[in-house]
Amino acid sequence: MNELIEKINAGIEAFQKESQAHLGGTKAAGARARKSTLELEKLFKEYRKVSIEEGKK
Repeated sequence: MNELIEKINAGIEAFQKESQAHLGGTKAAGARARKSTLELEKLFKEYRKVSIEEGKK
């Protein structure tokens, strides 16, 4: 579970970095920010699944 949380935190940091670059005028950063949201979505779903399993123990 800790590894999953680390991946989520890294994804959030990447999104923040790319979204700030996009706001600064870098068009390609917008695409990278959108891609990171898709990766985060998958990680959040995995977290939910693992969290439910941990709660059952």
